[in-house]
Amino acid sequence: MPRYSVAEAKNTLPRLIDRALAGEDVVITRHGKPVVEVRAREAFDRAAWLASLDRIEAETAAIPPTGITSVQLLSDMSNETLW
Repeated sequence: MPRYSVAEAKNTLPRLIDRALAGEDVVITRHGKPVVEVRAREAFDRAAWLASLDRIEAETAAIPPTGITSVQLLSDMSNETLW
């Protein structure tokens, strides 16, 4: 999968769109890290995407609660001395 920086993508967007329409997935990076994938609209499978969401929801629901709220966790973390 080819990678392009945001600056490269900005300067070559029409060419990247043509590549995506030809069936190629294109990755756009920011500071060297992938942040966006460009692909043709026809390649998007809504049913598979919804199934993935359902799977993630089920896996999340199966995780037992920790007994601590996010506010408590952040408070405890801010009170710890890290060095």
